[in-house]
Amino acid sequence: MAVLGEEERIRRLASLPGWEDGGDEIRKRFTFDSFEDAIAFVGRVAELAKRRNHHPDILIQYRKVTLLLSTHSEGGVTAKDVDFAAAVEELVEG
Repeated sequence: MAVLGEEERIRRLASLPGWEDGGDEIRKRFTFDSFEDAIAFVGRVAELAKRRNHHPDILIQYRKVTLLLSTHSEGGVTAKDVDFAAAVEELVEG
């Protein structure tokens, strides 16, 4: 799977509110009402990651969860990362 160029990353992220382009990763911080809600979200992301065999870096800071996506084997952001971000947005909306 090929690493996406800057223009392609920006174009694809335009439809994903709040996701930021970090060059070799994409990221978003989610804020929840409670620590328990944040941990429940992480559990849902973990299930998604298991099904897709694609695992984000996750930073948990009390009610805030930051997801960082990169295809490490490719050395940057691929379509797999953007697709995973879109799936996470569906989790949040659902």
